[in-house]
This record gives sequence, C-alpha cells and structure tokens, in this order.
Amino acid sequence: MASLSMKSVRKSYGAVEVIKGVDLDIADGEFVVFVGPSGCGKSTLLRMVAGLEEITAGTMEIGGRVVNDLEPKDRGIAMVFQSYALYPHKTVYDNMAFGLHIAKAPRAEVDAKVRKAAEILKLEPYLDRLPKQLSGGQRQRVAIGRAIVRNPEVFLFDEPLSNLDAALRVNTRAEIAKLHRDLGATMIYVTHDQVEAMTLADKIVVLEGGYAQQIGTPMELYHTPANLFVAGFIGSPKMNYIEVTVAGVSTDGVKVAAPDIGEALLPIDPGKAAVGDRATLGIRPEDMRHGKTDGITVSGNVELVERLGHETLVEITTTNGLDLKGIIDGTTLISLGDTTDLSFAAASCHLFDSAGKAFTRREVPEVVRARRGT
Repeated sequence: MASLSMKSVRKSYGAVEVIKGVDLDIADGEFVVFVGPSGCGKSTLLRMVAGLEEITAGTMEIGGRVVNDLEPKDRGIAMVFQSYALYPHKTVYDNMAFGLHIAKAPRAEVDAKVRKAAEILKLEPYLDRLPKQLSGGQRQRVAIGRAIVRNPEVFLFDEPLSNLDAALRVNTRAEIAKLHRDLGATMIYVTHDQVEAMTLADKIVVLEGGYAQQIGTPMELYHTPANLFVAGFIGSPKMNYIEVTVAGVSTDGVKVAAPDIGEALLPIDPGKAAVGDRATLGIRPEDMRHGKTDGITVSGNVELVERLGHETLVEITTTNGLDLKGIIDGTTLISLGDTTDLSFAAASCHLFDSAGKAFTRREVPEVVRARRGT
C-alpha cells in the first residue's frame, strides 16, 4: 500500500477552473472520503488521482513517486466505478480475472488471486454465474473483487453505492468498511452522501466550488465545522441557523441577540467580533430539547411531526417566521398545530461571522480535544 500527497493541485477546462488548489496528505492505509454536492469537483479530483484527467498545475505523489505524467496503469491504483462495468458474457471468475489475463500473469497466480478475493468478498458460490444472475450488491462486490486481484497501492471508489437500494447500500457500506480493515489498504472514496462519509472515513475532505472547505475526522467536522457550508452539509437533519447581532464581547464569551431568543451569552472565543456585527448562530436539531429545559428557548407552532420510533423530528415556525427543527424523545406527546417550546444550551451553539467563518468554540467534546492533543 502507499501514501498519497497533493500539493496545490488544480484542474482547468479551458478558461473554466474546476479544482482551484487542493493540498492533501493521505497516510498509508488511511480511508479518505471526498464528499460534497453535485458539481463540487470530487469526482474530477478522484479521476486526477487515477490519471483519467490531466493535472493542470500542482504535484500528485503516490508512494513517494510524482505521478503527474504517468499513465493510469503505471500508478498502482485500481478503481471501482459507479456503474459495475462488468462484461455481461463473462462469468464472475472471468470478470475478476480479466485484468490479470491482459497483464499476462501466470494462470496459477490468476487463480489464486481470484479465489482469495472471492473468499474475502464471499463470492465463492457465484464464480460460475453471469452478471445477470446476480443482485446489484453482488455485482458491486465483483467489481470490487476485480480491483482487489490487482493488489493496488491505492483503491479508488467513485460513488459505488449510488445504484443500490437503501438496504443494499447499508449492507455494502458495511462490507467496504470490513474490507478496509481486512486489507489495511489506502482507500479514497467519493460520495455525495454525508452518512456514508461519516460512517466510513478516517478523514473527510469536504469539497465545494473546487476548494477543500475543510479536512478532518468525521467528529472534527461534526463538532467544529470551519464554516457555514460544512456545518450545513455535515449532519442530518442539517443544522438550524438563527441570524443574530453581537450584543456584547467579554472574556466570558460573545453575547448575541435575536427577536426569537432574546439575549444569550455563548462560550465562544470572540476573536475580532465587535458589538453590532451580524452573525449566524447554529444549533443542531439533536441538541434541541422539548420544553423550557435548557438555557435558550424558542416558541412556535408545530408544522411537522415525523415519528421515527425512539425519537421524533419536530419542526416549528416562530412568530417571526423562523423555521427550526428539533429531535426529541419519541414518547413526547406533540401534534401538528400545537404551540410548543424547544430549548438548547449555550454550550451546544456554533457561531459564524458575516463571511460564514466559524468562531472557536470553547466547549467541544473530549473526543475532539483528544484528537487535537488539546
């Protein structure tokens, strides 16, 4: 396996720049996920790693080698695409063996590698079947097996689960996670699904507009997002936003004010905040409580109730037209049209300046502090 490094990597199509300078280091054996909305550049960046797209500027290294000008076959990578791209007239065995046959590998070596990959992916009973005789999840496993037999330095996955139904996505996601543990391989995985990113990744790269908006562990991105975009993209349901005005700055934190919450002192490092500045308070639905149980309370009419069993998703609209979502206990009695209160603690809040950049929170979970060594 191998490490991978990008230094100021850029990609342009004529006058249009789609990757605008990405710096990234991926350790040997690390599972890294590129995540972002459609059109953010994540698949383009993956294809640049694969050698399927030329690098306009910057340096790409795999295993310490600069690969900017190397052909895909010489980069030590194997790619699993969104479409399975299996040969319909070939058996599972022959699909997995095809690349090795093209490389003129000895027959005994081919057989050993195919059967080993089939064992890892639990495909032994299907080696003589054609792709049309397999389920979608089984076909995707064959595509992954075709990559495994090449013994690549880096595995690349381009939205491999997007063609599967919900249940198969969950099952196959677990299989990919187990595969990573078993192989100890360096893997780069592209998805627009932040749940896949959170559950699979050692490190997430959040891309938008051709830039890496933030790079970090799933918990770092969840608890300490760098800006409004990351805060809204990571987490489901997405973070609630409340437009506020800075009402005071002190060593205790930042006091903010808004019609729906009054004034609240947040344990946030003020940085360059000044009284009168506009800012955005962020609070995650899962940090909301039903009733006046925490320090900051908002009241509104219940516009949505989604009962999920152990929890209930509630959306309220305040008299000022602010829509807020909260995740509350599933046993709470609440109905459409009710007037109710949702509350949250000041320590759970995030604060972003007028440009969308996050202020530093003073109170973050120990798991994030431990990671940072603070």
